[in-house]
Amino acid sequence: MASDLQERKTAIRRDALARRAAMAPAERIEASLVVCDRIAERVDARPDVVSGFLPIRSEIDIRPLMTAFADRRARLCVPAIVDGELQFRELVRGAPLEPQGFGTHAPGADAAILDPDLMLVPLAAFDRRRGRVGYGRGYYDRAIAALRAKELSPFLIGVAFACQEAPAVPMDAHDVPLDLIVTEREVIAP
Repeated sequence: MASDLQERKTAIRRDALARRAAMAPAERIEASLVVCDRIAERVDARPDVVSGFLPIRSEIDIRPLMTAFADRRARLCVPAIVDGELQFRELVRGAPLEPQGFGTHAPGADAAILDPDLMLVPLAAFDRRRGRVGYGRGYYDRAIAALRAKELSPFLIGVAFACQEAPAVPMDAHDVPLDLIVTEREVIAP
């Protein structure tokens, strides 16, 4: 049963990432900017700590949005992979970044570790129920569970291109639906 669920997730991930990779670079840039604007307009309060991510491959680029949150005086962090788990390290302009594997980078071990109250979550695929298929390692699922174990409840915004939508995303017991998913076409909310 679990292997069937994993096989379905793998197929959904593969197909959604192929659609994303097929986007023209200019189309990805424009769509990324639209998503950043939608989120900046929707999140009118100033979150204290925002976790984002630095894009890899054909992933959506939310760096303009992260800059907008920094301009609102939010502290920024990005995930670092430490002993197989995510650690949200403060992202400070000009500080050196270190490779994390998977083609991404994060601040070094001397950076402050933060607990985000707003998380901009990357994904491979999503559905209308705000279900998410990640990249298959469970990093974000475990990170969200760890934050909730500390009695923290970060607001979870999935960011993606509309072409990454799947008809239905299979959900494991540990999978957490996102609060919102924002694409260049729309905001999917409860």
